[in-house]
Amino acid sequence: MADSAQPVPRLEMRGIAKRFGATIALDGVDLEVHAGEVMALVGENGAGKSTLMKILSGALVPDDGHILLEGKPYAPHDPLEGRRAGVAMIYQELAVAPDLTVAENIVLGAEPVRAGFVRGAEVERTARAALAEVGLSHLPTGIRAGGLPIATRQLIEVARAVAVGARVIVLDEPTSSLTQRDVDRLFDLVRRLRKQGQSIVYISHFLEEVKAMCDRFTVLRDGKSVAHGRVAETSAAEIVGHMVGRDVEDLYPRSVRKPGEAALVVSGLSGPIKPVSASITLHRGEVVGIAGLVGAGRTEFLRAIFGLDAVRAGHVKVATATGRATPAGRWSQGVGLLSEDRKVEGLALERSVADNLTLTRLTRLVQPSALERAAQEWIDKLGIRCRGPAQPAGELSGGNQQKIAFARLLHHKVDVLLLDEPTRGVDVGAKAEIYRLIDELAAGGRAVLMVSSYLPELLGVCDRIAVMCRGRLGPARPVGETDEHRIMLEATGTESES
Repeated sequence: MADSAQPVPRLEMRGIAKRFGATIALDGVDLEVHAGEVMALVGENGAGKSTLMKILSGALVPDDGHILLEGKPYAPHDPLEGRRAGVAMIYQELAVAPDLTVAENIVLGAEPVRAGFVRGAEVERTARAALAEVGLSHLPTGIRAGGLPIATRQLIEVARAVAVGARVIVLDEPTSSLTQRDVDRLFDLVRRLRKQGQSIVYISHFLEEVKAMCDRFTVLRDGKSVAHGRVAETSAAEIVGHMVGRDVEDLYPRSVRKPGEAALVVSGLSGPIKPVSASITLHRGEVVGIAGLVGAGRTEFLRAIFGLDAVRAGHVKVATATGRATPAGRWSQGVGLLSEDRKVEGLALERSVADNLTLTRLTRLVQPSALERAAQEWIDKLGIRCRGPAQPAGELSGGNQQKIAFARLLHHKVDVLLLDEPTRGVDVGAKAEIYRLIDELAAGGRAVLMVSSYLPELLGVCDRIAVMCRGRLGPARPVGETDEHRIMLEATGTESES
C-alpha cells in the first residue's frame, strides 16, 4: 500500500538491519515520513521500534541499510549530531534536566556562545520563541524545570526540538503519563506542528490515538516492517492483526456471560483519606469497571478491599465471610489483587518466573521441580514468552510480566479478581490477549472488578461501569447506558446539561 502523495519523503530508512550477538533486532526495516505528516510506528514490545529509533537518533549504528534526510545521506555518530541535523527524539522517559532552568533546558546542547561565554540574552530570546511555538508563552524561563508538571516538561522537550529547527520529531508513547486535558493539549500541538510542515513519528500502544492523530502507519513485527498503509483506510483490528501476525476479529471479545450470585459486596467503605464512601456489589460471571480521574481514590478502594490499606468505616463481604481482613486472609477467601505497579508491587523482578507464579500458594509445592512444572503449565496456557520457568521475571517484556501477574491469580484459583490498570504499559497485542483472558474468566464464572483510566477499554470489556469522583463511588450502570462523555461528566463532578 504505497503512498504517492509526495514523491520525495523527508525521511527515508531503507533496509535497516541490526544484530546484537545472535539476536537479530532489525532485519531490513523500511520507514519513510513526508513533510507535514504524522506517521504511526506501531508494534508489540520487542518488535524493534526502540532499536530503529535509536539508530535514527544516532545512539546506535546500523549493521546494514541507509538513511536519507531531505534526500541526502544521514548517518549521525551520536544523538547530539542527529539533533543538530534536524532529528529530535522525545522519549517516554523525559530527558529534561531537573536542576536547570526552562531556558537552559531548551538550549541544552546548542547554547549560543561567544568568546567562550553563553550569550544570556540570546538564550532568553530563543527560549521565549520556542515556548510560544508550543503554547507556553506564559511560562517563566528562569524557573527550575524539575518542579514542573510532567506534561509541561514534555512540552519543554518539544520546545527544545523546535529551537534547534528539528524537521523530524519522534514522540515515544507521549500520552502514557498525561491526564486527558494534557493529552488534548498535546494533540493540538501535534496538529499545529503538522500544519507547519514538521514530520512526526508517533509511537503509541493506543490505537485510538493512532486513528485520531496519524496519517499513515508502519507496523514492525519481529524486527521486520510487515505492513504500511493509510490509517483512514485501515481498521484497528487490521493493524492489530499485522502486529500479532494473525487475524484479530474483535479487540474486545465478549462471550456469553451469566451473572450469578454475589461474590463481593462492599458497603460504605472509607479509608483514612480515600475512598470517602464506596459501595458496590460484584457478581460471579461479570466484569465491573471503575472509572475516574487520577487521584480519585480508585486504587485506594481496591487496596482497602484487599486489606492493604486501613479501613475507617464500612464493611466487605466475600461470599459468606464478612469483615476486615489482611491480604493473606483475602487470598484464603479467594480474592486476588493485580497491582497497578507491577515492577514495584506486583512482581519480584529479580526472582524467577516460577517463583513469581507460585509465591502465594506453596503448601503442596515444596520441590523446585514441582514449582517449575506448575509454572510451565501456566507459561503454556497463557503463552508467556520466556526461556523457561527459571528466567528472571525482570528480563521479560511488560506484556509478559503482566501475564505472570495474571497467572499467579489463576494458580491461586481466586474467584474474585481485583485488577488495577491491568493493561498499563503493555502493547496492543498483549492487551488483546489480556482482554481475551478477562472475558474467559468472566464467562467461566469468575468475578472481576477492574480499574482503568482508558475509557475505550472499560466500555469494551466491562458489563457495568461505576465512576469514582473525589473518593465517592457512583452507581454501576450497564455499559449500554453510558458512554465516554457521560463518564467524564461524572468523573469531573459536572452535572449533565440534559
